[in-house]
Amino acid sequence: MTVQEKGTITIHTENIFPIIKKSLYSDHEIFLRELISNAVDAIQKLKMVSLAGEYSGEIGEPEIKITIDKEKNTLAISDNGIGMTAEEVKKYINQVAFSSAEEFIQKYKAADGQQIIGHFGLGFYSSFMVASKVEIDTLSYKEGAEAVHWSCDGSPEFELTDSSRKERGTTVTLTLQEEEKEYLEPSRIKQLVKTYCDFLPVPIKLDGEVINRQKAIWRQSPSSLTKEDYLEFYRYLYPFQDEPLLWVHLNTDYPFLVNGILYFPKLRPDVDVTKGQIKLFCNQVFVSEHCEEIIPKFLLPMRGVIDSPDIPLNVSRSALQVDRTVRKIADFITKKVGARLKELYCSERDYYISIWKDLGTFVKFGVLNDDKFKKQVEDIIIYRTTAELNSAKPDTPEVQVQTEEGDAWQDVTPSKKSGSPSYTTLQEYLERNKTRHENRVYYCTDEVTQATYIELHKNQGLEVLFMDSFIDPHFISFLEREHKDVKFLRVDSEIDEKLLDKNKEAEIIDPKTNKTRSEQIKELFQKALNKPKLTIRTEALKSDAPLGTPPAMVLLPEFMRRLRDMNALFQQQELAQLPEEHILLVNTAHPLIQNLANISAGSIIQSGGKSPSAELAEMICHHIYDLALMAQKGFDAEGMKSFVERSNKLLTQLTERAANA
Repeated sequence: MTVQEKGTITIHTENIFPIIKKSLYSDHEIFLRELISNAVDAIQKLKMVSLAGEYSGEIGEPEIKITIDKEKNTLAISDNGIGMTAEEVKKYINQVAFSSAEEFIQKYKAADGQQIIGHFGLGFYSSFMVASKVEIDTLSYKEGAEAVHWSCDGSPEFELTDSSRKERGTTVTLTLQEEEKEYLEPSRIKQLVKTYCDFLPVPIKLDGEVINRQKAIWRQSPSSLTKEDYLEFYRYLYPFQDEPLLWVHLNTDYPFLVNGILYFPKLRPDVDVTKGQIKLFCNQVFVSEHCEEIIPKFLLPMRGVIDSPDIPLNVSRSALQVDRTVRKIADFITKKVGARLKELYCSERDYYISIWKDLGTFVKFGVLNDDKFKKQVEDIIIYRTTAELNSAKPDTPEVQVQTEEGDAWQDVTPSKKSGSPSYTTLQEYLERNKTRHENRVYYCTDEVTQATYIELHKNQGLEVLFMDSFIDPHFISFLEREHKDVKFLRVDSEIDEKLLDKNKEAEIIDPKTNKTRSEQIKELFQKALNKPKLTIRTEALKSDAPLGTPPAMVLLPEFMRRLRDMNALFQQQELAQLPEEHILLVNTAHPLIQNLANISAGSIIQSGGKSPSAELAEMICHHIYDLALMAQKGFDAEGMKSFVERSNKLLTQLTERAANA
């Protein structure tokens, strides 16, 4: 073996940060990603020089081979790419951080749009994190080129000699350190290739088996892909998950290059909406599991892939560096998501409605956090409503949507199929109820506990919106800021005049004292409950079926209830206690209240003081109040204990009366 030259590796510290062999990368496993990326680059470079007419030989089928030799303690990565001459080895290997990719891109940048992965020239040296010795055998594509062998033990000393290699391309052989022998296990290599290099466009072989997927569908035109293509890709990325709600295909080359597919997943209770789920790639090489810097906060729960060579990475290609380009890419993604939602709303409204429960959280959170997104989607925010709408007739005017292919805009009239659930926009709601309750919006937050109140409003022709997602308390406040002339009222916060029967309130039931039924019942509850800070109102609620209305309701003015909810949020409680100052509205039209009034009046006449009937009346007053509190979730532990004890006592007395009757 003839030694051609010996020398010292040149470190260009003016071009890079100081290189520390053991700490250039946070994870040692990154070395395999870097070496395979270099091999792919070598193959892509060969295609470029061939297209440029500088190479007329056979390119052959591109491939990368990984060879494990446990006896020799070596791991080798081979390619059949462009190869290197001795001079190129000296220039691109010995001069750390002199990136051959940068120089090559400048020379062949117009060659058929081929992508070169490398940018820093440091990837090769990541191999010294795991290897005690690194060797290169390479033969250039150039006519008359001679094969070269390069070796280095991790010190600045290298050796350059002849090589017996006969085939064009490069092999990098690592003699692994004792503590790094995990990389001699085929299962470990397969796992790393799947993680970092799965979508590189060159087959990667281990023991003759291709171990990477190769096909990156996000680099394809959306028009060439079917629904099943998108779903199959999602299942591959996220196995054992529910099907995605919809997806957005990103595809632009100006003013930056970005490709990707983002999926709206079905939200699950165990999903952390504060952590990104989107995989970041650079030229099909996996970089990071999270890319929070690129994705607006409200889209973090989305899943999928973003691939861009224009996203600035740190020197080890392991983290993002936030700059103006990143912010512009984030704006682009937001715009594409908004356009896709509008398109779906207009062309497939029934489906849009069916996924709104999950989709609405994304949209509302986005509206709260991004003004540009708000302007895009404010007309397509929908709410389930108690109104029975004519589903055959669209309620929404024409909305412009941007098609996925190209930047042309088109008018699309939304369609609503018969049988669709009743959903409405806020603007439609306000317009529809202009004559009944102008600029008032009645809403509920819990369909179960507020069912009685919802029915009460429905029976009197008052339309109620369902705002029952966890984000809605914040969103209602936002809507009030946006619509300053509109008042939002929860169904159990205040009583609309339309719900009251004023004629019954003036009915006199005691000619001696001229007391009305309302006054008598009010005195009864005040005496029985004995709560000075509790305001008792007596009203007759309208209803065709009195038993269908509640006997009493705890009303908490809207601002007080929101303050309570806010305190609960900050104190991380399930629900803060009901303030002492609140309102008990007693429904004088309810048969239970009328019977209670009769029991109370009879007990006073018979005994002139407190009697078993009077005690029963007091217990019923407490019980009615407790039931009203339960609808507001106003019990603490002591309150619940008292309620159970009082209920048992009340039921005992009632059964005794029934038994003795």
